[in-house]
Amino acid sequence: MTHFTHLNEKGEAQMVDVTEKGHSSRVAIASGYVEMQPETLRMITHGEHKKGDVLAVARIAGIQAAKKTSELIPLCHPLMLTSVNVELEADGQNNAIRISATCKLSGQTGVEMEALTAVSVAALTIYDMCKAVDKNMVISAIQLEQKTGGKSGDWRRE
Repeated sequence: MTHFTHLNEKGEAQMVDVTEKGHSSRVAIASGYVEMQPETLRMITHGEHKKGDVLAVARIAGIQAAKKTSELIPLCHPLMLTSVNVELEADGQNNAIRISATCKLSGQTGVEMEALTAVSVAALTIYDMCKAVDKNMVISAIQLEQKTGGKSGDWRRE
């Protein structure tokens, strides 16, 4: 049985060799929040930002980031994602934008890092576009919500 590890025989970091792993359908969902002042949330949701549609730009940034995860995170495998969906939802009760990213593929390794990267970059894009009007924004709770497929099976946050 092959042992999958990020360490080679010398104890040095390496990309995990997934040659022996079978292909399977894999899905990962991650989420996070950008908390902000009520006026900032209103500006975003009413399309009043001078820089344009903040949520549309953040959505595209998240999708692009998921596709480039292997260039950003050392030792991640370059993957042929079959689907990336980034959803942004205003949460007026908490003065936040909730971000959710779902990444899918059929392959030999999971897509958790791609989903987490999509959420992270979407959140950073919101921050970047709105920092001039609200430096108090907080990016928080970026986390994996669930994953399916692969050798380790399915997992869901409780």
